[in-house]
Amino acid sequence: MSAARRPARRRALLAIAWSSALGLLSGLLLLLVALPLAGLLFSAPPRQLLAGLSDPLVAPALRLTLFTTTVSLLVILTCGTPLAWLIARRTGGAVGAGQVDRASRASRIWRMLETLVELPAVLPPAVAGVALLLAFGRRGLLGPGLAAAGIGLPFTRAAVVVAQTFVAAPFYLQAAIAAFRRLDPDLILVARTLGASPPRVLFTIAIPVAWPSLAGGAAMSWARALGEFGATLMFAGNMSGRTQTLPLAIYTALESDLRTAQSLSILLVAIAFALLVAIRAGARR
Repeated sequence: MSAARRPARRRALLAIAWSSALGLLSGLLLLLVALPLAGLLFSAPPRQLLAGLSDPLVAPALRLTLFTTTVSLLVILTCGTPLAWLIARRTGGAVGAGQVDRASRASRIWRMLETLVELPAVLPPAVAGVALLLAFGRRGLLGPGLAAAGIGLPFTRAAVVVAQTFVAAPFYLQAAIAAFRRLDPDLILVARTLGASPPRVLFTIAIPVAWPSLAGGAAMSWARALGEFGATLMFAGNMSGRTQTLPLAIYTALESDLRTAQSLSILLVAIAFALLVAIRAGARR
């Protein structure tokens, strides 16, 4: 009887140990996420936080951030949607037997292109800033040509848009490529058989069907542009009213007024939280 009870007791002890380990490890990570947010939200009275938003840094940085992130998102949607459609179509679909080798080579090229356009998502911000300077700076690849045309891109509002677009575009492209790949190939084939042109297939079939994923990708891309710091600092500078976005304003406020930096940080957290709630609500529909 005692020997028969030992396996059951061992299983019960293992179940308790497993549950304890799960709870401990999960709790540690939850604390690591929750404690900084709690410190941000509750370490100062609301009156001081509201007063921090009246700092002269806040309004120009907020206006510039909303303007540049909106422009960068429009650029990403306008150029990224056709690119995502091309990559999804060129890296999927059936081919004839005689075209297998050619299609395989073309598919590898397009997959390398897909990796290339998604690379900025994992680049360190300093690397992104250096890359932009070496591409568009006065001594960069396009610098002499831009200078000859009278265009000075670094340390301008346009540089802010370029930096935000560079780091945020992969988030939309990843979502759009995945959404277009999930489309039923028969749906596209039937539309083409019935005489729909390629643009009509894209705009009246592919985009409406993939819209929830495209909207989620666009939201994540906008959120990434909103929080962009390192590449913007190196490529566009930190000039109040000209290139200073909200993250850069937080960085500047830390040197003189912690409460202003805290207020701006809470503002960004609130925007990010609302964005995530909206994305989740849209995904459940």
